[in-house]
Amino acid sequence: MTTASTADTDTTATAGTGAVKAEQSLGSRIAARAGGGVMRAFLILVGLFWLMPTIGLLLSSLRGADDIAATGWWKIFTAPSQITFDNYSRLLDNSTITHSLLSTVMITVPATVLVVVIGSLAGYAFAWMEFPGRDWWFLLVVGLLVVPVQVALVPVSKLFGAVGIFETTFGVIIFHTAFGLPFAIFLLRNFFAEIPRELLEAARLDGAGEIRLFTRVVMPLGGPAIASLGIFQFLWVWNDMLVALIFADSDSPPITVALQQQVRQFGNNIDVLAPGAFVSMVIPLAVFFAFQRQFVSGVMAGAVK
Repeated sequence: MTTASTADTDTTATAGTGAVKAEQSLGSRIAARAGGGVMRAFLILVGLFWLMPTIGLLLSSLRGADDIAATGWWKIFTAPSQITFDNYSRLLDNSTITHSLLSTVMITVPATVLVVVIGSLAGYAFAWMEFPGRDWWFLLVVGLLVVPVQVALVPVSKLFGAVGIFETTFGVIIFHTAFGLPFAIFLLRNFFAEIPRELLEAARLDGAGEIRLFTRVVMPLGGPAIASLGIFQFLWVWNDMLVALIFADSDSPPITVALQQQVRQFGNNIDVLAPGAFVSMVIPLAVFFAFQRQFVSGVMAGAVK
């Protein structure tokens, strides 16, 4: 009886092992097949689907207002004669849109540079410098990450009004810088903390001070993380509408507010809205693709660390 039970047990174990091997073999085959042409085709379809709104906006910006009102943007493939650059000529003649693009650049560039510079300095200080209450200050910075922008709109508006920077470009820059710094400090502190201590100690033995250590050792090693931070901050500030709608100067609004005002005042002004929206979209896309390699390096380095 014992022998029979043992044989049954062995048979069951063998069958279970075979089933596991068959399952693993099936999973391996699926993974191998997914890693080939099928997965590439799927990713291409996903990419095209993701780019569809951008392509549609581009083609709409190349059609006249009557054509846009009559048919969809895909009609341009069967009627190429609809293509015209008159919309972009009208866009350049529209002083509101062109001035708003300049205002957006004047807001986005300083807000991005300030966040990157101050965040890098603070991240290095929290990672490698000793000062009283360092850990508690860092916990305060982490706590600021959960503060939503909407909560601060009313009190910050009163504060800016009291100091005289409400509805000014400088006020928008300060707001974006203040709310971008907690994430910047948190990201760069964690990245800088992974730099080998031996490397920094060797630089100190060679006579490097804190400033030289930061500029010659930490900044080059943290380039991918800094580039990723710059891309995130640039995209956030460029595409922002809520903060700009409240704090920006009404005489020189950013592009997001200017386009919204065009919709409110001229509901059928599609021949200006379409090219304006495309230009507003393509600039951050160009920035992203220009720094794509640094962005991927930063993400991969953060994943490995």
